[in-house]
Amino acid sequence: MTMNGGTGNAKRRLVVIGGDAAGMSAASQARRLKDRDELEIVAFERGHFSSYSACGIPYWVGGDVTDRDELVARSPEEHRSRGIDLRMRTEVTEIDVAGRRVRARDVDSGAVSWTSYDDLVIATGARPIRPDMPGGDAPGVHGVQTLDDGQALLDTLERTRGRRAVVVGAGYIGVEMAEALIHRGYEVTVVNRGSEPMSTLDPDMGRLVHKAMEGLGITMVDDAEVTAVLTGSDGRVRAVATADAEYPADVVVLGIGVRPETSLARAAGLPLGRHGGLLTDLAMRVRGHENIWAGGDCVEVLDLVSGRERHVALGTHANKHGQVIGTNVGGGYATFPGVVGTAVSKVCDLEIARTGLREKDARRAGLKYETVTIESTSRAGYYPGAAPMTVKMIAERRTGRLLGVQIVGREGAGKRVDIAAVALTARMTVEGMTALDLGYAPPFSPVWDPVLVAARKASAKVNPARPTSR
Repeated sequence: MTMNGGTGNAKRRLVVIGGDAAGMSAASQARRLKDRDELEIVAFERGHFSSYSACGIPYWVGGDVTDRDELVARSPEEHRSRGIDLRMRTEVTEIDVAGRRVRARDVDSGAVSWTSYDDLVIATGARPIRPDMPGGDAPGVHGVQTLDDGQALLDTLERTRGRRAVVVGAGYIGVEMAEALIHRGYEVTVVNRGSEPMSTLDPDMGRLVHKAMEGLGITMVDDAEVTAVLTGSDGRVRAVATADAEYPADVVVLGIGVRPETSLARAAGLPLGRHGGLLTDLAMRVRGHENIWAGGDCVEVLDLVSGRERHVALGTHANKHGQVIGTNVGGGYATFPGVVGTAVSKVCDLEIARTGLREKDARRAGLKYETVTIESTSRAGYYPGAAPMTVKMIAERRTGRLLGVQIVGREGAGKRVDIAAVALTARMTVEGMTALDLGYAPPFSPVWDPVLVAARKASAKVNPARPTSR
């Protein structure tokens, strides 16, 4: 075991745990503000890759992205050339808060060393949820969260003779991976414990996704929970079992979701929220610790609509967190106020988007609300290529404040959710939304944009002069 030197001189040392979006954004931004004579930056990454797009992994697995390196925004060598001592294949195993140091282990050699810090950034990301069941760790069972995970899955797909895949879970990851496996020529079954796929949507909107997945040839098994992964004589996966049936599988992909990877933080006694993520202030500083920062998928953030903390694993947020942390460490000032919960995805040409609260979120927050669902088109009905679109809007009763929007449709549907995301951030009412000056031309929208049609109907429904039944 070795000990790196202390930081008693004028130069400060920033230590970063995690070499992807939040961690390296923080390191890069701090370096822009402080040169090498003022700030030493040491970053640890246990995997083989740095600064990559985890959101692009399903499209790489599915073949839409042909080269793995296309997902890498900045290589370790590029970071080092900019004055960041990025140590790959090195896993931090302990944070000594009192001693202001971290212990790291070289994954390949096993060598252990301590590194002291003046400021520490925890950007340990999230880990795929693995059900606690027999066979859950068998060869052929894959979670997909990191580029290393994606490479491991592709290696399995290339070695596997059979062409049967089971995806466990039907959230964003499960849906995207199911489509990717279809593109790879696999026979795909999705086992989902919910009543419909995409639990980030209300069930009535999830039903539209269900139909699209079946249209791709995916077998959907809803209201079913996996109880075991069954293995053959070689120890590899051969099937997935539920209480009622078995589904043959040559490969299993876990698409249940992710949890914050905060085992290091928990062991160090740092504050965690109800979702298991680190709690920070608006500057992304870990609460109660002046020199420890955290960002990315390992933290909880403020939901600006419900006023509660939530865990949202998205690269957009992680990069923003890193920018905020790096600015503050570098002597500037920045904050991250929170999120409204915007996300988009697709199944083949079906676009899926949501922002704000679902009905159950609104109920959980104690809000009274009304909902409307409208059918419209992406363009003027007479213009070639006009495609159907369903918009669901949730508004607070009496006040009319927008609470959430869900959109499912074809080309041109998904990014319309950004209108609602801005309205939520501005705390607009649905009545106020009806006056928004949105762009219009027949190739892009009907005269009344579908989001504004929904706002008009919601405005009429929340009018306090009207009787309500909810």
